[in-house]
Amino acid sequence: MDGASDVQRWVRGWRLRLLDAGMLVYPAVTLAGVLQHSTGTAAVAGCVVVTAFAVAYLLAAAAAARRAARPFWVLTSTCAVLFGAALPFADADAFFLAAVVLSLAAPRLPRRVAVALVAAAALAAVAVPWPDGPGWAQAVALVFTVLMVGAFAEAIRANTALVAARAEVARLASEAERTRIARDLHDLLGHSLTAITVKSTLARRLVDADAVRAGEEMTAVETLARQALTEVRAAVSGYREVSLAGELARGRELLRACGVTADLPTATDVVSPAHQELFGWVVREGLTNVARHARASRCAVTLSASTVEVLDDGVGGPAQGGSGLEGLRERVDAAGGSLSAGPVDPRGWRLRVTV
Repeated sequence: MDGASDVQRWVRGWRLRLLDAGMLVYPAVTLAGVLQHSTGTAAVAGCVVVTAFAVAYLLAAAAAARRAARPFWVLTSTCAVLFGAALPFADADAFFLAAVVLSLAAPRLPRRVAVALVAAAALAAVAVPWPDGPGWAQAVALVFTVLMVGAFAEAIRANTALVAARAEVARLASEAERTRIARDLHDLLGHSLTAITVKSTLARRLVDADAVRAGEEMTAVETLARQALTEVRAAVSGYREVSLAGELARGRELLRACGVTADLPTATDVVSPAHQELFGWVVREGLTNVARHARASRCAVTLSASTVEVLDDGVGGPAQGGSGLEGLRERVDAAGGSLSAGPVDPRGWRLRVTV
């Protein structure tokens, strides 16, 4: 926002108005030229023309500030006509007015057209046999004034584009953060709520047959709920951590509650630290899906230095593009890995990630 404010101060603020007013030096110099080269009624007429030019210029500058294209070009054309009208009264000094006209028009014209007009005006100031000789000073002032104004206009355009680019980057960063939070919440809550549902169901079934065991399961439900709340807060704040060892431990408890025989590794040293978090997300998603959908009796997790695989003997079925699997695929793609998921023969489902 500070960058946008700086650009707006230059584009629409008093600084630009001050620069516009500074260009009135050229009509003032031309007015002196009228008084030098004309007398009597001609001098009065020349002064009127130059004054009208100054008024038209100020109105054109105001129209440019409002970005009113049609009034701007009408007033700029009027300035060009008044420049031509001033030539008989100011001779070569009238080309100071041409510097003003071209400074208005050149930044808004195609580059080739602007260069041709500036070159033609400078050549006319020098080549025409004026009473006081070639208008070298007028030609130099014309060329360098147009160059200066053109450079200033380019700087304004570049700054405006930079502000727009910054705003776009900020928007994309905000969108990416919302996507991250949504993905993390889905992955975190999907696992935690599945475990809570399984344990709550088990506790309800045990409440009459084994009250002590049912109480233990409900205590586990409470622990899971608190843990889920902590993880949600961490995900929203951007400081959530998922560890492979922790997910294997939680997954073993989840599968036990579901009545699934778990064949999970007890050590994770084979996986490099750089891949531990990603593999933890894979294990979380894979075991959550086993608990939700597989109706499996056995589930195994296999680890290697570059691969993690979750395999169950459940009902299998065609690959589904759920939010959890898509979110996991995004994580794997970001890590430069590959993900495959699908049924296996004769039954079951395999989730494999390789980095």
